[in-house]
Amino acid sequence: MDLTFLQYSFIQKAFLAGAFISITCAALGMFLVLRKMSLISDGLSHVSFGAIAIGLFFGAYPYYVAVPIVIAASFLILKITEKAKVYGDAAIGIVSAVGISSGVIIAGLSKGFNVDLFSYLFGNILSIRTSEVILSITLSLIVLAILHFYYWDLFSATFDSEYARTTGIKINKINIVLTLLTSLVVVLSVKVVGILLVSALMILPAAAALQIAKGFRSAIFIGCCFSLISVLTGITFSFFLDLSAGATIVMINAIIFALSLLYKKIA
Repeated sequence: MDLTFLQYSFIQKAFLAGAFISITCAALGMFLVLRKMSLISDGLSHVSFGAIAIGLFFGAYPYYVAVPIVIAASFLILKITEKAKVYGDAAIGIVSAVGISSGVIIAGLSKGFNVDLFSYLFGNILSIRTSEVILSITLSLIVLAILHFYYWDLFSATFDSEYARTTGIKINKINIVLTLLTSLVVVLSVKVVGILLVSALMILPAAAALQIAKGFRSAIFIGCCFSLISVLTGITFSFFLDLSAGATIVMINAIIFALSLLYKKIA
């Protein structure tokens, strides 16, 4: 393979942003998968569709609009679960439906940005701008730092919430932290794989790592490696084969997951 393509600045920016986002998605995704909260990433990605549509409609930078709206939606999911006595998946479904419906309505009201909105649906990391690279790295580092700071609380709440509660860990606070981080990562991932495929980037690496890892720390490390490999390989293949980068990344993740299942079966 001709490596001269690495000299292109848009490839360098895609690799840099993709590397940080992929590692962040895998690390957070591990907690979501084990806590059976992985669907929240899918629900919030639908909310981001509505938020990005709002941003495009008013001529604002979509990510600046999406971040606060998706964060607010994540808290709304928690509140609906607590106050309305609705199960978590139902609360996610409610907020998700409102988010994507609002996006469709706003897209229908405007005739000028449907093409731009389409690019957000399926991702286009090869068109990422320098400001978006900086934003991706900054938010990724913030999320990873918070995960590190709350690691033991998250670990305890994930594997034995009752024990964690007896040791003084505030489970509600941990749920808020996890939901807040998920909302940030969902918005980050939209540029990489698109609104429709965000949840795959967070779930597949973690699910694949859990098939072969011997411990939790090793599962996080392996998941991050799988995610990083899939993103860098997906960007490369999409460049040379003229494919959708987001879809290619997800398909490579799916192949890795299938191989991990095969390895578990024969090992």
